[in-house]
Amino acid sequence: MSENRVGPGDDEPPLSAAESLDLIARQDERTRRALRTSPARLLGVWAFAWLVGWGLVYLSDHRVASLLPGWVAVAVVAVLFVGAVAYSALQSIRVGRGIRGPSKRVARMYGWAWAISFTAMYLVDLRLTLLAGDATDLITLLWSGTSLLLTGALYLAGGMLWQDPLPYAFGAWISLCAGASVLVGVPGNFLVLSLAGGGGFAVAAVVYVLRARREAR
Repeated sequence: MSENRVGPGDDEPPLSAAESLDLIARQDERTRRALRTSPARLLGVWAFAWLVGWGLVYLSDHRVASLLPGWVAVAVVAVLFVGAVAYSALQSIRVGRGIRGPSKRVARMYGWAWAISFTAMYLVDLRLTLLAGDATDLITLLWSGTSLLLTGALYLAGGMLWQDPLPYAFGAWISLCAGASVLVGVPGNFLVLSLAGGGGFAVAAVVYVLRARREAR
């Protein structure tokens, strides 16, 4: 005759239906948190890139302070932005692995919208740069203004797409910063990019953190 062995957890009463549903919900929330990227973290990375990078470009201008050679400031901007783009791409790939169905298709299309839009913008700006000749300040305003405006427009589109007022408001702010950067001229446009643009990223990151804490309560 075989003996009935009692396991270490066999004396625990089975979970009720409500407890089972609560356990499933909590596990689902943990999985979604592990898979999704943090908007606050991404925005924080871009805030650092804009604040430091464009701030150094502003301070390198001979009309302001000439604290460092211009090529050094440009190199720092390139490194910071390449790093921010790489981080954003890695996070998007990581999150995409946990998304299926229409949501994945929408996210992929939105990601491609950024790549296609900026590629087209670079081609247009490059051609206009060649036509502008030695108009250095005009070229600078063209590249900074169009980049900022396109960034704002894409955030506006993202806010409408996901019905989220936070990216929509952020997109509106960045779009207004694009206009302001052109109005103030060079080198003030770099200060707008750094403080208003980078500061906007930082404020948006803080708002996302506060909203996440409020939703977790």
